[in-house]
Amino acid sequence: MSDRAEHISDTTADAAGKVSEALEFVERARGHLYSFHQLIGHADLVLGEAVDELRADGHTDLANTLDTEMVGRNVLNGRWTFQVVEEFDDTYWSPFRAADQRVRDELMDGVRHLHEARMKEQRRTHGHPDHTEKP
Repeated sequence: MSDRAEHISDTTADAAGKVSEALEFVERARGHLYSFHQLIGHADLVLGEAVDELRADGHTDLANTLDTEMVGRNVLNGRWTFQVVEEFDDTYWSPFRAADQRVRDELMDGVRHLHEARMKEQRRTHGHPDHTEKP
């Protein structure tokens, strides 16, 4: 563990760790948002194929209705999924990442995962080859 971090209290390290943990959940949510983006995009392409097949088989009215009403439709008011992702990134994800970095810079001497490093030091079996401090 870094000697430079010894002056940081366990309470501060724990709080900074919780900020990072919260960011980890935001990262996971962002991954789900990208899944949503890809799933909706794929669904729209498949629907477009279905419309083409319906039209080719003479179901023009239904194909035209699906094409007009559903293909390329916004998922939220004025937004396709890529715009939802971009807005999330700009409005929430990027500021959260910056806040996590600020906590680390101002309180943790830039050290990441100090809480976990301290936990590892407490929980590992010293002298055991599979419990070494560093790689």
